[in-house]
Amino acid sequence: VSSTDDACRITYLNVVAEGLTGWSKEQAMGHPLEEVFQIVDGTTREKAPNPMSMAILENKTTALTPNCVLIRRDGAVSPIEDSTAPIHDRSGRVTGAVMVFHDVSVARAMTLKMSYLAQHDSLTDLPNRVLMNDRLIEAIVLSKRHQRKLAVLFVDLDRFKRTNDSLGHVIGDGLLQSVARRLFTCVRSSDTVCRLGGDEFVVLLWEERHAQDASITADKTLQALREPHRIGQHEVHITASIGVVTYPEDGADAETLLNNADSAMYHAKDCGRDNYQFFKPDMNTRAVERQSIESDLRHAVERGQLLLHYQPKIDL
Repeated sequence: VSSTDDACRITYLNVVAEGLTGWSKEQAMGHPLEEVFQIVDGTTREKAPNPMSMAILENKTTALTPNCVLIRRDGAVSPIEDSTAPIHDRSGRVTGAVMVFHDVSVARAMTLKMSYLAQHDSLTDLPNRVLMNDRLIEAIVLSKRHQRKLAVLFVDLDRFKRTNDSLGHVIGDGLLQSVARRLFTCVRSSDTVCRLGGDEFVVLLWEERHAQDASITADKTLQALREPHRIGQHEVHITASIGVVTYPEDGADAETLLNNADSAMYHAKDCGRDNYQFFKPDMNTRAVERQSIESDLRHAVERGQLLLHYQPKIDL
């Protein structure tokens, strides 16, 4: 708690205010508020409006703008929030102002942490699907504006479930973390690597000039993942199947690009795994046909529509 007269000179500081400002009550008495209570915008570091002056001038309760920080006398910084009100004498004349403020360091740190966790995968610390989608949308907008290309690699580990089931989830989690680290070594610092979930990863390559650039990255990725992964006492071998799409050839929006990259990845699995495939329009047709056949077979089993015949083998 602090208070000033109508000229915004300090008339009172309580013990907490002394600690946050670095001024004792005796030292601060009579000093201008701006000298004792130095507040700036936490991002721009520009000087924030004086809440006491505003309360006195407007004769109403005011508050600091969001994201303000208090610079203590020794230079230490504390995020704060406040509420300021004018002080009136018996006749109703404004004679000063009083401010109640508190340190919100813990609350802001928790908010930042929650925001980070909402956008990152807890196991690998990579951007998750939400953040990946935001970055892909941003990349598409910039690529369209500057007439540039970008590429998306959809990476899926081959037979990961078998490794997970045979060695256990702890080793499986360690393998996913190892894969995440390997993927980082295959891209530039401006590119984005994310984990969609399970054993699926997406790599966003900004400013690709030719499809060949994406091929080089895909080749490097396959080679990096083939190298043995040392997880605890185990040496684990894994390969991956990669689907590749480029903007704007394979899609004009994030959803289309990711769906087409997913289709290309499944085509890579159909081609024997441990390879990459560029998306082709007929892949979607085959995927729809396959989905239709699977659906028909599932219903046929449920409805008892399959009839089994044995063909005898005869030795003439």
